Amino acid sequence: MLFVLLTALLLLLGACSNANEENTENSESTDTENTEETKDNMEGMDHSNMDMSGSGEIPEDLEEAASPTYEVGSKAIIESDHMPGMNGAEATIAGAYDTTVYTISYTPTTGGERVEDHKWVIHEELEGAGEEPFKPGEEVTVNAEHMEGMDGATAEVDSAEQTIVYMVDFTTTTDSKEVKNHKWVTESELSPAE
Repeated sequence: MLFVLLTALLLLLGACSNANEENTENSESTDTENTEETKDNMEGMDHSNMDMSGSGEIPEDLEEAASPTYEVGSKAIIESDHMPGMNGAEATIAGAYDTTVYTISYTPTTGGERVEDHKWVIHEELEGAGEEPFKPGEEVTVNAEHMEGMDGATAEVDSAEQTIVYMVDFTTTTDSKEVKNHKWVTESELSPAE
């Protein structure tokens, strides 16, 4: 009788052990997949919820660039990977503006993980923007909806640069999706189209 009970107990413990090993393997597999997905999202930031196309509306006080390198209507190659399908795409310049561009970090108003070093918001898209540009480390409120949960978010300025920014139209290199009035690409992120 003791032998039967001992055998039953060992079988039960063995079954539990196998279930735990399977759960551990499933957990490790999921963790690996999540890590790879996170890595993919971190390369050039996660823009899965970014509105690539825009209305073409610009802030009232944004000034057109007097002598941009890339004139409105001209072609240029995007040398930036803000999102999949952008790098290497041929763009048509839809607008060129003199401003200060910022990279910012913020927590979306809709919840979720903090977005680090988002490129780009412009001076005119920040609440209370005066004549002087904001400095790295300053806290600002964003008045732009480039990504879900961005509008109204409190952000920290990571970097600031006075330059010309472009609004561009392009077709993604990954899935041939047409993007209209994409905001923003800086002058240094464009190269001449051949």
